[in-house]
Amino acid sequence: MTDPVTEHGAHFAGALPVLAVLGCAIGYLRLARLARRRNPARGWSRWRTAGFVAGLVLLGVALVPPVASLAHADFRGHMLQHLLVGMYAPLALVLGAPVTLMLRTLPADGGRRLTAVLHSRPLRVVTHPSVALLLSTGGLVVLYFTPLYNAASAAAGHWLLHAHFLLSGCLFAYVIAGPDPAPDRPGVRTRLVYLGCAVAVHAVVAQLMYGGFRVDVHAPIPEVRGGAEIMYYGGDIAELLLAAALVATWRPAPRTGAGRGTVVRRYERRSW
Repeated sequence: MTDPVTEHGAHFAGALPVLAVLGCAIGYLRLARLARRRNPARGWSRWRTAGFVAGLVLLGVALVPPVASLAHADFRGHMLQHLLVGMYAPLALVLGAPVTLMLRTLPADGGRRLTAVLHSRPLRVVTHPSVALLLSTGGLVVLYFTPLYNAASAAAGHWLLHAHFLLSGCLFAYVIAGPDPAPDRPGVRTRLVYLGCAVAVHAVVAQLMYGGFRVDVHAPIPEVRGGAEIMYYGGDIAELLLAAALVATWRPAPRTGAGRGTVVRRYERRSW
């Protein structure tokens, strides 16, 4: 017989992701409305709003049944959940430009404090492309080629895993193609190189996993191979979308050079 207290706790824990997603959606929509009200001429892009809401929807789908239930029962479900939480949802959330929205709606003092955080040394370190790449893709090696994945299958462990996937995925998407301001963001070519490195790491990890080379996942071989295929093809699509977002949000703009008066092309952010 099921313990009513345990069952109630399980239902409450399952409802938390839905409540968190709804809370983020309501907060973002209220800030977007405030931004349009304060500056009707400038307004706030409906595409950004649609992107952020789409990211929340993807995140919600990943964290509730049937995907969440499948992730506990089948490694292929886990990999699908990983892609949604760690790659697809972060890209959509980042394209919603939540930091820019806060900068437009916060009071002057709050805006200055947020700007100071954006230019602080710790954030400069974290938002360096190499650090973002290490956190978002390097963790895959540790997760699937050590006992960590099997140890993280416990209730508390899998939520920490979700948090890592989401935060590291948002960080990498922000560094590569985020419309929000970022300190010392490198040029487009440099970021494309880092994105190419991420593509290569995902491909190698998926191929090693498919071949069973030193992979440490306690699951039937067909599930592990299926999960590897999901990572390989699903990751390629997500990274292609990230590359498209990078190209779509930047364009060459003319600038007059010094000395000879030549025109130098540089990449400037498009206004959404």
